[in-house]
Amino acid sequence: MHRREALRNVAFLLGGAISATTMGVLFESFTLPENEKNFVSFSLEDEKILAEFADIIVPTTKSSAGAKAAGLGKFIPMMMKDCYPATMQTSFANGFKELQAKSMADFKKNYLALTTAEKTKLMVDLRAMAIAQKASKSEDNKDLVYFFTTARDLTLLGYYSSEIGCTKAREYVLIPGRYDGSAPLKPGQKSWATG
Repeated sequence: MHRREALRNVAFLLGGAISATTMGVLFESFTLPENEKNFVSFSLEDEKILAEFADIIVPTTKSSAGAKAAGLGKFIPMMMKDCYPATMQTSFANGFKELQAKSMADFKKNYLALTTAEKTKLMVDLRAMAIAQKASKSEDNKDLVYFFTTARDLTLLGYYSSEIGCTKAREYVLIPGRYDGSAPLKPGQKSWATG
């Protein structure tokens, strides 16, 4: 199975949790021209920031490791560079820079120096900004909102298609036997992973 096909399956299962833009990129059957691949680049420091950002979205719990442990710091830039057209890569990279500028403006610290509470506050602010922009159709903070929405989508896709996401965060049976579309869940049981 190819990476894009596997991610389409996870996106389909996540349904409304993924934005229309990300669904469009994953469900398009196009191949990026070579001159659009790797249009932007991310440093090791950028990957650390993206891993921390993703870990706020899917943190470590007592039953499973979070997004950072699932390797999302490398996954997000890889997906952005390999699957998204150059214009989207540029918007994402600009929004990523704006995230760091917002961190300095709001907390007088770079993103990696923020506490978990400060990162969570920043995430809540970004979510509110995205909701407000969608309602008003404003162009304000367009790149920052695009970064937030896309990074969130790629975090969910990457995490729930990773080994940790499939085997630790969700109920997993290696060989389930038969398909049961209406299998009851016990109180507190994790949802089922796909195989």
